[in-house]
Amino acid sequence: MLSSLAVTSSRQAEIVEIVLRNGWDYMKTLLTGGKTGEPDLPTPAVLRNIFVDLGPVYVKLGQLLSTRPDLLPADYIDTLSSLQADVPPISWSEVEILIRQQLSQPLEEIFSYINTECVAAGSIAQTYKATLKDGTEVALKVQRPGIDKIVDKDIALLKGLGELVSFTEFGKDYDILSLAEEFAVALRAELDFTKEAGYTDELRRNLSTSKWFEPKQIMLPKVYWELTTPKLLVLEWLNGKPILSAKVKGTNYNGDINSEKQALSTLLCRAFFQQFYIDGFFHADPHPGNIFYLEDGRVALLDCGMVGRLDPRSQQNLTELLLAIVDLDAKRCTQLTLEMAEVAQRSNLAKLENDYSKMLRKYYNLSLTEINFSEVFYDILQLCRNNKIKLPSNLGLFSKTLANLEGVARSFYPQINLLDEIKPLMTDLFRRQLLGDDPVQTLLRTAIDVKNLSLESPRQLDLFLDRLTSETLKWNLTLKDIEPLRRSVDKSANRLSFSVVVGSLIIGAAIVTAGSQGSQLSLLSEALFAVASFLGLWLIISILRSGRWRE
Repeated sequence: MLSSLAVTSSRQAEIVEIVLRNGWDYMKTLLTGGKTGEPDLPTPAVLRNIFVDLGPVYVKLGQLLSTRPDLLPADYIDTLSSLQADVPPISWSEVEILIRQQLSQPLEEIFSYINTECVAAGSIAQTYKATLKDGTEVALKVQRPGIDKIVDKDIALLKGLGELVSFTEFGKDYDILSLAEEFAVALRAELDFTKEAGYTDELRRNLSTSKWFEPKQIMLPKVYWELTTPKLLVLEWLNGKPILSAKVKGTNYNGDINSEKQALSTLLCRAFFQQFYIDGFFHADPHPGNIFYLEDGRVALLDCGMVGRLDPRSQQNLTELLLAIVDLDAKRCTQLTLEMAEVAQRSNLAKLENDYSKMLRKYYNLSLTEINFSEVFYDILQLCRNNKIKLPSNLGLFSKTLANLEGVARSFYPQINLLDEIKPLMTDLFRRQLLGDDPVQTLLRTAIDVKNLSLESPRQLDLFLDRLTSETLKWNLTLKDIEPLRRSVDKSANRLSFSVVVGSLIIGAAIVTAGSQGSQLSLLSEALFAVASFLGLWLIISILRSGRWRE
């Protein structure tokens, strides 16, 4: 399958050479057509090197994999999170041609100045600073010319590899084909900058109102839709620096810088908790380079190309899971995990609860301020992988986002504790879960559900009694260790029947001997005695071998 795919792709030789050079034995065997067993992942460092050597598209794939702690252990996530493409910038002459193709007006009529030296160069796009005719400073994010064709070619190879791995148990457990398709969709989505623009606007609207923090203190850049196209994104230029390298001003609390850092950390955490638990739509890449401290003292979130969504049910389960972790309640953690799971084996229920007990035992002697919640969620994802429980991908993305957020917050203000930040919000979260945003509407919906239940219950009871009396009701029961008991009963019954047959042969032979008057009957009786003696001896030997005669 891969060979037929590789014939049409000039990338095959390059991929084989890179895999051989980096020493990944499993993929070396796979790509050269040898016999393979279960997939053997390379070490995190080797995997990172393979992605870097394969080029920008695979670097982007590695970055996407770093957002899936539900698939990979924590050491892989940490290594891939630092993955950056070492891509030299394309010359301005090539970029200028693409920009002119994307705009409906001549470049000179829209911009008064463009700095032709890019401020950032990535695997998908390059960013420039420009000034509009009215003097407004903007950022131009321009797609690298020809990157869409490279993406299509590498996606075809990626799917081919996915088809090969899908035949293994590993591929079936993790549904590799669907995973390959998921990554293909994510990669192609990054090539459409109008989607990133839409995400940016949605996050701006959501964070423009809040009762948990001051909305004016956090912002996202404005989108210039009249200039934005699938290959060109024009955003408001924000003057600032990445938050960990910026010099914080003591603007609050009488100029105390530590108090200012505490206030900014609280602002950042609460803004993300609102995205997680209220909006259900969150910025999924809050690494230090995407969180800016602006010159006016505000905080800005940049690069909204990667986002996550949580439905109301997932929000509720995650809130309850957080409380169950705090209470060290392994049973409740197990129930909530199975409720959130896409695929789970029922036979793993007892083992899952036992694994939760072992995991939570680590936190018995720790105070709440000492618990790293992103580490706890990573442990939960590892626990699910060990029990072959597949969680939705958005929960992996949530865990990775929480880890990034906690890492940035602790680096910026080491004394911060996420639980302390979320405590004031818990009352609102539970009120919202119980009553919703509109209590009257929630009450009416509950009344309708109760009414439907009261109407349906007599019908269901009547159906149950009807099936019970008409003998059409079937019970599906599974009893533990019933199969060994069945085999033991079968053996005992067989031996009993065998004994009856042997006894009958002996009695028959005796009767024949007593009434025999000819040589033929005498011969028959001797034959019956011989057969009975042989079968009896065999029965005694089998009983002695089984060891049951002593019981």
